[in-house]
Amino acid sequence: MINQYVLDLQQIDASQVAVVGGKAAHLGGLSRIEGVAVPGGFCVTTDAFRRIMAEAPSIDDRLDQLSRLNPDDREAIRTLSAQIRRTIEGIVIPGDLAAAITRALARLGEQAACAVRSSATAEDLPTASFAGQQDTYLNVVGPTAILQHVSRCWASLFTERAVTYRQRNGIDHRTVHMAVVVQLMVLPQASGILFTADPVTGNRKVATVDAGFGLGEALVSGLVNPDVFKVRDGEVVDRTIAAKQRAIQALPTGGTQEVAVGARQQKQPALTDAQVVRLVQLGRRIEAHFGRPQDIEWCLVDDGFQIVQSRPITTLFPIPEAVDQENHVYVSVGHQQMMTDPMKPLGFSMWQLTAMVPMHEAGGRLFVDVTRRLASPASRAGLLDVIGRGDPLVRDALETVLDRDDFVPPLSDARPGGPPASGAPAPIETDPAIVEELIERSRTSVTALERDIRTKTGPALFDFLLEAFDEHKRVLSDPLSMQAIMAGMEATWWLNDNLQEWLGEKNAADTLTLSAPDNVTSEMGLALLDVADVIRPQPDVVAFLAGVEDEGFLDELAKLPGGSEARDAIEAYLDRYGMRCVGEIDITRPRWRERPTTLVPVILDNVRNFEPGAAGRRFEQGRRKAQKKEQEVLSRLRALPDGDRKADETKRMIDRVRTFIGYREYPKYGIVSRYFVYKRALMEEAGRLVKAGVLSEQEDAFYLTFQELHDVVRSHQVDDLLVQQRKEAFRSYHALTLPRVLTSDGEAVTGSYRRDDVPAGALIGLPVSAGTIEGRARVILDMAEADLEAGDILVTTFTDPSWSPLFVAIAGLVTEVGGLMTHGAVIAREYGLPAVVGVERATRLIGDGQRIRVHGTDGYVEILA
Repeated sequence: MINQYVLDLQQIDASQVAVVGGKAAHLGGLSRIEGVAVPGGFCVTTDAFRRIMAEAPSIDDRLDQLSRLNPDDREAIRTLSAQIRRTIEGIVIPGDLAAAITRALARLGEQAACAVRSSATAEDLPTASFAGQQDTYLNVVGPTAILQHVSRCWASLFTERAVTYRQRNGIDHRTVHMAVVVQLMVLPQASGILFTADPVTGNRKVATVDAGFGLGEALVSGLVNPDVFKVRDGEVVDRTIAAKQRAIQALPTGGTQEVAVGARQQKQPALTDAQVVRLVQLGRRIEAHFGRPQDIEWCLVDDGFQIVQSRPITTLFPIPEAVDQENHVYVSVGHQQMMTDPMKPLGFSMWQLTAMVPMHEAGGRLFVDVTRRLASPASRAGLLDVIGRGDPLVRDALETVLDRDDFVPPLSDARPGGPPASGAPAPIETDPAIVEELIERSRTSVTALERDIRTKTGPALFDFLLEAFDEHKRVLSDPLSMQAIMAGMEATWWLNDNLQEWLGEKNAADTLTLSAPDNVTSEMGLALLDVADVIRPQPDVVAFLAGVEDEGFLDELAKLPGGSEARDAIEAYLDRYGMRCVGEIDITRPRWRERPTTLVPVILDNVRNFEPGAAGRRFEQGRRKAQKKEQEVLSRLRALPDGDRKADETKRMIDRVRTFIGYREYPKYGIVSRYFVYKRALMEEAGRLVKAGVLSEQEDAFYLTFQELHDVVRSHQVDDLLVQQRKEAFRSYHALTLPRVLTSDGEAVTGSYRRDDVPAGALIGLPVSAGTIEGRARVILDMAEADLEAGDILVTTFTDPSWSPLFVAIAGLVTEVGGLMTHGAVIAREYGLPAVVGVERATRLIGDGQRIRVHGTDGYVEILA
């Protein structure tokens, strides 16, 4: 008779995670797969753990203390978690519970050697593997030792590493419980790990096998380097055989020992190729059972494989769903839009509905399928050229895929790949009135949207929005707008290419476009300097803002001396720019109008770092610098052979770039303006659903796609479990690194700059704004936590337009993501800031406060101290 405290592994399936934990649930599932051998054993359930925890009420207080600690307070976590572990290990296991465990052990053989493994309820789940955070004990012999090690496994729920992981991931310690697996010990000739997808590249068609002699602990602990085999399509395609000098073996009396491997055996492979292929076939069967790639621990015993653990590989980036079995190549939208964070379902679905090209979602990010354009010779060169100018890493990654002859078969002329990527619109006159007309068209469209949406509710709102999305796309695809954008970009390229050829000037357009007119994003940064001018003379207002935490602070502000003027200045700013925020392409992100405290640190930095009138002076300085550069360039050109022609052409291009380059930022402003109108209407609708008891809270709407929310509004029914699953998935997506290029095999293809003209140790990136600057690096991941001083260099992951208010206070810029024409690059040039973007892992390689030198002309960063 098996009671509530002990279950045989054969009785367990995946539905029992809450009772047996992730590891045991997987082992139970494994033991049911035909042809998969799993060592026999049993699980001590979470009921037993809860019973033990109830024996020590003092643990409750300590859990309260633990939940209040900062995840970075390692000393406090270490002390408190050690106290909890000691308390748990000191609890005597009640007699009936001990008897249930020893009875189960007797069925395996009372003196049988066993492995005792933790199995937490938050472990080995599809979205978080928690691998190695709790304890495993090998070759444990006899009832007394088994009970002692079960207690240790319970206590290991509170190792410092496990506690810190839960704190960082917002997991309540009380919601995680510990079961314990007791399994017959396997004494293998060889053991190791099988990944059914390549854990480095993500390629789902390549399996990787790590193998060593003896017990797998030698590999897991790093005692030896493993043999590594890669298998594709049933064939070993790569192998690295290591010198395996040590192994770990079981002792007859219990425990393990480290032993030397004989000199002759060290260089022998731990597995034959045939065994590797057979193991991978077994792994594919396990992967098919669980429905996702697996990280599998295996043992080789007498030429047969025993599987001792299988968990999902949680680090793989998901693959966009395709309607066919063909190869596909996807390019990240986030890298173009300066937003590599995951988006919530309402966010990505609305971007899909308003985008000009089809987009595919995976891991909360969006991708464009460029396979057909790569396959067609007519469009391939243009696509690579446009992409390469913006982000050389994407171009290099695409060329890497194209170099594999069979992945993107070329299309014949009979199947064209669509219009060429560089299909440039016809040129237009250099006329500032064109830009004025385009801006007026956009404003008129937004005003009409605001007027017409006011009366729409319920299903009628969604019908209206679908029509509004058509108007949204019509505005975006306005041929005149496309012509104006291309005119500015092409004039930039022309100036940079020709002035480098004729004068040896690198990136000359950077200076020539300083303080160009009609740039709504750079105006946004300067306008916040004007807000600071209103606030600076009012000490009570400055002191009040320094302590602001509540979003309703603007009402309180008016009660202070000078507060009404300050409030009016901030309100006017929000009227013009309040629809913006970090990650603004995701409609679910809080806008400045919704969370005005975001701007307060930037306003206070401006109050502290600038004198009155800084905005006007700054703009005028840029304009004069551009004017002076223009005169210098034209003068030097006239001194050249055929100089008058070159100077006249250059003057035309300078006028053209200054007319159109500022407009490059306006379409995004128009999009985000419309988005905020959509959002307010949808949030009012979500509020009605909360009042009707359909949604628990307004923000649950963010975890439904637009169509799903439409259905909920019609039916007044919502799948609460779906909303919960989406919230958990969204949390897990934050841990994934968004690849620039992803294939349908799941391979994240990383490009390289392929440069050898930079100093040793320098960080390579893309030069987007000329000049060299040395200063203190400020690594800032959240704009609301900015604390900048004059001369600081901003280092961050990405900068969309919402970051531009910070640009007025910095001396240089380094980002991990970006291209020549992305927003951060455009504004850096506008403000004359040396900038290097696309610097891989910059926020991890550069320490906050380090002195660095940014080479904005040559595209690299030196860490000085």
